[in-house]
Amino acid sequence: MRTQKYIVKLSEEEVVMLQEIVSENKPKKQKVKRAKILLELDYLRYHPIPNKFSPQEVIANRCGVSTSMVYQISKKFNEKGLEATLNRKERETPAVPSIVTGDIEARIIAMACGKPPEGYSRWTIRLLEDKVVELGIVDKISDTTIHRLLKKRNLNLI
Repeated sequence: MRTQKYIVKLSEEEVVMLQEIVSENKPKKQKVKRAKILLELDYLRYHPIPNKFSPQEVIANRCGVSTSMVYQISKKFNEKGLEATLNRKERETPAVPSIVTGDIEARIIAMACGKPPEGYSRWTIRLLEDKVVELGIVDKISDTTIHRLLKKRNLNLI
């Protein structure tokens, strides 16, 4: 078990802000949990608990989280501050980069607006999917991606 290495000292303004977060109508659950943990850590500074209990265990039981989460919250607060502790870090890049760029999108739309292949009266999404791969515009693409692309531009294949 980890010892209480990081001490949380909140200012009066920070305490008021955290109490508002906890009492809000529709805040994010994770933000409320983090706010409660920080308030508990600050409370323990003024009201120590008996030695037979670990402060992290007591707070974890009160807040319904693990002791490691209590440790991580106190560590993050000391290293990065209140805002970074409460809010999740935003991703810098998407999880999976899109295979459809502006150029590829334009070529698919132009194909969908053009004349269908011989033997077909109109373009279908599956037909577009096969033709895009056949022409080497992209290595692979799903019919869902093409559907989403056409829908974004309000294009109907009917």
